[in-house]
Amino acid sequence: MNPEVILHNLLNPSVLFFFLGLIAVFIKSDLEVPQPIPKFLSLYLLLAIGIKGGVELQHNGFTGNVLLTLGIAILMAFIIPFYTFYILKKRVNVYDAGAISATYGSISAVTFIAATAFLKDIDVSYGGHMVAAMALMESPAIIIGVLLINIYRTDKKNGKSNGYGHILKEALTNGSVVLILGSLLIGILAGERAATSLAPFTDHIFKGMLAFFLLDMGLLAGRRIRSLRKAGTFLIAFSILIPLFNAALGIVICTLFEINLGDSLLLVVLLASASYIAVPAAIGLSVPEANPGLYVPMSLAITFPFNIILGIPVYYYILDWLI
Repeated sequence: MNPEVILHNLLNPSVLFFFLGLIAVFIKSDLEVPQPIPKFLSLYLLLAIGIKGGVELQHNGFTGNVLLTLGIAILMAFIIPFYTFYILKKRVNVYDAGAISATYGSISAVTFIAATAFLKDIDVSYGGHMVAAMALMESPAIIIGVLLINIYRTDKKNGKSNGYGHILKEALTNGSVVLILGSLLIGILAGERAATSLAPFTDHIFKGMLAFFLLDMGLLAGRRIRSLRKAGTFLIAFSILIPLFNAALGIVICTLFEINLGDSLLLVVLLASASYIAVPAAIGLSVPEANPGLYVPMSLAITFPFNIILGIPVYYYILDWLI
């Protein structure tokens, strides 16, 4: 493997700011990003990537390859929570198994955005429809996770409060889903006008905002690491091995269907990532019995840094070699 690809990613300013956040926590600095700035930064990143994706999608249209990629993305978002749930059910209770399977079946928008920045740095193009794939992959895993919990839970008295209509509504009206799909639609409708008029906001300051957001993610991940003692060896190993397995599946699928390099990397990154924003919000409302001290630090303190630091360049190298 060419170490220059990994080194290039490690020396990316945004990734270095993530390390800065981790170091600040480890040395017990009082550095923090005050609320509600982190919320604004996450909304900004989703808006910017949605607009750019919509403009690109308008240029390229809905071709057969676009529909194929979107179909694969949605199908995998339904499949991953099933097999992860049955792996987990042997080691943890049903509530935690469902929450963790939903976490790893859903996606991390920030990991996706970091992957798009990586592709831009190395001048590899990708289709705007991948933003739609990201948005469409966020909700299915939440629905499947809660469905499996309700099937296997021994206490059925709360079944009505966790009705599937309520779960579906929570998943589809989640703020990040609404913003990314709305921005994507605006990009499609406005086209080049959106790209030109919003360029100073969505392009020129994008990397600076991403660096600031990853600084906050480093601070948050550093604080969550302490909670991992509750997870145990099995769940810590799961946090790395399942994303790698999902990435391997994605690489095989992309190779078989001859998906281009940029789109392949983004699809693989989506499959290998884990949610730490949408799933905790939805599961917290629908399944309060699940322990957020397990599924949040697993995704945020292990899987997210692994993908940001090593996963993205390693997946890219393998795909580049194969494709």
